[in-house]
Amino acid sequence: MQTFVASVVVFGLLIFFHELGHFLVAKRVGIMVHEFSLGFGPKVFGIHRGDTRYNLRLLPLGGFVRMAGMDPNEEEDKLIPVEKTFNHKTAMQRAAVIIAGPLMNFALAAVLFAFILMLQGVPDPASTRIGEVLQNSPAQRAGLQAGDVITAINNNPVENWEQLVAETNKNPGQPLQIKILRDTQELNLKVATVKDETGQYKMGIRPTMKKEDPLSALAKGTAFTVQISGLILSFLGQMFTQQAPMDLGGPVRVVSEIGKAAEFGIFNVMQLAAFLSINLGLFNMLPIPALDGSRVLFLLWEKVAGRPVEPSKESFIHLVGFGLLLLLMVVITYNDIVSLVFDNR
Repeated sequence: MQTFVASVVVFGLLIFFHELGHFLVAKRVGIMVHEFSLGFGPKVFGIHRGDTRYNLRLLPLGGFVRMAGMDPNEEEDKLIPVEKTFNHKTAMQRAAVIIAGPLMNFALAAVLFAFILMLQGVPDPASTRIGEVLQNSPAQRAGLQAGDVITAINNNPVENWEQLVAETNKNPGQPLQIKILRDTQELNLKVATVKDETGQYKMGIRPTMKKEDPLSALAKGTAFTVQISGLILSFLGQMFTQQAPMDLGGPVRVVSEIGKAAEFGIFNVMQLAAFLSINLGLFNMLPIPALDGSRVLFLLWEKVAGRPVEPSKESFIHLVGFGLLLLLMVVITYNDIVSLVFDNR
């Protein structure tokens, strides 16, 4: 149940902000929006405000913003002024409406990272004060407590967390002689270490967390978003050049990862949601038919050539692209299910 609730919240958040980007810019450039829906299928709840119906639908697998005149095959409503329809806006205005969805996903990621930095904080690398002692760890059994300041390991002084980690790993698997300062009392303790999945030896302690102010948190959250976007693009480039293994995950795998994150608390879920939001933004900006990126390319062509691509041809290209994406999603979902079944054996 926890995985289901967390997945619905995360998917809902990503989809809502993506569609909100389209909606806000459409309203800003004067396009009439008939409907803003979160989810697909039968309507569960809806309200009507102004020219727009806001609906919550049964299947939380997507969302959409239906604008006047966006569908070239739609019969024109004589009651809607021409200047309020999507197709009668300039190419750049329409491109702004389309690109606003992915851009809102990047903004959401930056805000989520900022909230994590403000509410949870980041490890303070300049301190050796223990912020948390893990349950059933060697540190807990040895008597270490949150708030203790480690001043030396095996008689070697440590002044920051990096030095503490380095000293811990100098004698792999060997008990450590730890000198700590607890309030005003100096204590000497003998602590064992255990090897983690990365091959490092650890006592089972975490550093103190340093919380950021809102402006600093937002700046760092934005920097994280840009940095992670670059890493994802670099990895995609390596996959296409066969320098890295093809590693794609679909909804099944995403739900599984959300469930794992939920077990470790709200901040882990927020961090994963930020990462997924960046992925969604980048994916939608790819110049693949049926995605926002390809629609923007068609509009740029219209701007340069001075005339749009024939609507029937563009619709056909998007239809083919959608079919290929659907096929790819089926293959990825199948692989995800197979991987999960074998991993759980």
